[in-house]
Amino acid sequence: MSLPRAPDRLSDEMAAAIGHAISAFGFLEEALKRAIFSLTRQELGAEVSDKALQQWLRRMEEIADDTLGTLIDSFAAAMKQSGIEGRQPLAEDLRMIRLKRNLLCHASWRPGGKPGFWHPTFINTRGERYPDDMDAAAVHAIHADTLRAARRVVSIMRDTGIHGEWAGFDDREGGDA
Repeated sequence: MSLPRAPDRLSDEMAAAIGHAISAFGFLEEALKRAIFSLTRQELGAEVSDKALQQWLRRMEEIADDTLGTLIDSFAAAMKQSGIEGRQPLAEDLRMIRLKRNLLCHASWRPGGKPGFWHPTFINTRGERYPDDMDAAAVHAIHADTLRAARRVVSIMRDTGIHGEWAGFDDREGGDA
């Protein structure tokens, strides 16, 4: 019995592009968690009861383990509750990013039809296959879209007056997220 064939090795350019995109998804998750914290904390008001504060703190602990999809849904709900204007386009962008994240994080890659292109073998929860080959430029575009959305999320968070602290950054490093 022979072993199955090993997958083709991604080009360094494609592997780096996927790695950068995945790191942007991580930053987006962090931004969403912080924005949910800020928006929902703002809703509690200054005169919050101990019981309400404890319930809120428990929910914030649970958010730490939420998936990107759940974070996006929670953030969209928090934006709605807070009356954030123009929230629908951002919520739609975030949902599209979630789909792209699932593709990039879960696909098996095969050489595409043209040099420098790769085909992601991935079937989503609706049984749909991703039809197109991708190159590093397409993955870089996902990375840029993700960072753009994350910056919008951070702006909403900062508009609450709660700027938060960002792990790994201090004043010397210029770590203003």
